[in-house]
Amino acid sequence: MSEVENQPSASDYIVHHLTHWQNKPQTEIVDFTVFNIDSIFFSILLGVVGCFFLWAAARKVTSGVPGRFQAAVEMLFEMVDGQAKSIVHNATSRKMVAPLALVVFVWIFLLNSMDLLPLDLLPVIWSSVFGAAGLDPHHAYLRVVPTADLSVTMGLSVSVLFICLFYNIKIKGIGGWAHELVSAPFGTSKNPIFAVILGVINIAEQLISFVAKTVSHGMRLFGNMYAGELVFMLIALLGGSWAMSAEPSSLMLLLLHVAAGWAWAVFHIIIILLQAFVFMMLTLVYIGQAHDAH
Repeated sequence: MSEVENQPSASDYIVHHLTHWQNKPQTEIVDFTVFNIDSIFFSILLGVVGCFFLWAAARKVTSGVPGRFQAAVEMLFEMVDGQAKSIVHNATSRKMVAPLALVVFVWIFLLNSMDLLPLDLLPVIWSSVFGAAGLDPHHAYLRVVPTADLSVTMGLSVSVLFICLFYNIKIKGIGGWAHELVSAPFGTSKNPIFAVILGVINIAEQLISFVAKTVSHGMRLFGNMYAGELVFMLIALLGGSWAMSAEPSSLMLLLLHVAAGWAWAVFHIIIILLQAFVFMMLTLVYIGQAHDAH
């Protein structure tokens, strides 16, 4: 059998790159005992990196002419603070919400930026480590874009949901929020029967609203980053096809690989930045809505 025939197919290549490094094989669609170790590792690592750079900027801040790094961080801070002031009108809440929005934006931007790394760079290094340890490198799965993992994006959106519930209770009180659940958005009735019916409908509408916001918040980020990751995989296959072919005519595949990879990377920078901004803005909007009385 020839060397080319021993190479994995295009579908094998994509499936391999879509497989997470997990603590154990996943046998069910929903299994809360299975953890994507790669997503957890890179999320924590980039979270620490983002906090370090923000801390470094705050530690070296000067009242004189700022350097480029300080100026960039100040512009970012003013942008986030301005958006927070326009959406969350409670000054006390903004002391926590504005820094939270800043961290969310920086963190998700860094998580998304992992998609710009060469697709096989870290997995190949990881496979080499496994091979040096005497293990089968083909089992060294590694996905480096945490926001292309639905469990990560849904975890972020559920965290925003908990923050919204916290502010609902803090601002309105348990009694006020409970009254809002049974009275908004369709109101109440003096007739006891209609009051019960409207109360059930209002509660159902509120619960559906919370679920819909949370799911759409996480799915929007996941869908865009997952699609971007797939496009990079398809572009990588062009280069792989050129490498496996011995015909001079296959040079066109290499040119397409380079041109398409460069063009998609440039366009993907906009997507990376936009998705971080959208997630941050929706976080502010949902928290702002928790302050509003219905």
